[in-house]
Amino acid sequence: MKTTQIYEGGKTYGKDHFYPAADAHYGGNLVDGAHMVHLFGDVATELLIKCDGDEGLFCAYDMVEFKAPVYAGDYIEAYGEIEKIGNTSRTMRFEARKVVVARTDISASAADELDEPIVVCVAHGTCVTPKDCQRKKIEK
Repeated sequence: MKTTQIYEGGKTYGKDHFYPAADAHYGGNLVDGAHMVHLFGDVATELLIKCDGDEGLFCAYDMVEFKAPVYAGDYIEAYGEIEKIGNTSRTMRFEARKVVVARTDISASAADELDEPIVVCVAHGTCVTPKDCQRKKIEK
């Protein structure tokens, strides 16, 4: 798994992930949408570490929308941004984009990079870093 940092101003982070055949959960090599939520959790953890110096806790998603299917062999980039910093809460938004598609119609290992990424999932949620765990000074 390759991780790409695009951290700017202490608020944005991205993570890349390839989905092998072993991750196909449904017919037609469809990958379970829960994998996108898992990626968002990883992105949130990284954002909290960079913001607070602590992993914090993911409290709730108030919105998750699956926009397009993800298949085994696809490559996904997941991004997150802290929208609002409260006393202990951090409100975040997330987006997962398909950037490479498997081309099993050509061969078992063929793939194409997309000219334009396809948004496959978006989400919004809240994380918390307890006050006594915050190790960095935060500019709100």
